[in-house]
Amino acid sequence: MKKTILTFGLISGGISAVMMLLTLPFVDKIGFDKGEVLGYTLIVVSALFIFFGVRSYRENAGGGKITFGRGFAVGILITLIANFCYVATWEVLYFKFMPDFGDKYAAYAVEKAKKSGASPEKIQQTERQMAQFTQEYKSFPVNVGYTFLEVFPIGLVVTLISAALLRRKIAPQPA
Repeated sequence: MKKTILTFGLISGGISAVMMLLTLPFVDKIGFDKGEVLGYTLIVVSALFIFFGVRSYRENAGGGKITFGRGFAVGILITLIANFCYVATWEVLYFKFMPDFGDKYAAYAVEKAKKSGASPEKIQQTERQMAQFTQEYKSFPVNVGYTFLEVFPIGLVVTLISAALLRRKIAPQPA
């Protein structure tokens, strides 16, 4: 179980980390909206390795059978390893190379509120929220928490789907 979890967790985490490293320099050129779509698309692609990991465990370690609970356990552990890789990559990028990211994102959010035709009160509320976000985001533990929560729900959903689709109580009989 450990080998499968480590292998697929590191593959998934490696893909998401490399994709982040390759795409983040272009955020200023493509904008935050397109950057979010691209980023989450790449996270979903890397999360597909959760499915492949659960399937590999079922076929190799489980002898062709796996319960939902065991599939969930394998998938969530793969998710946690992948998330660790993603979060570690972001923390290095943010604190060493992009400490102004929070300020840029806050400015983007306020500008988006203005362009949407929001009321002056709503714009002020967005400005206050973004000022608070920017201050909180500079804290390492808060930054780690936000970053973890950015990707974990995707891994959780893929884990639940994988465990449900791949569960098999009886090993297939050879033909």
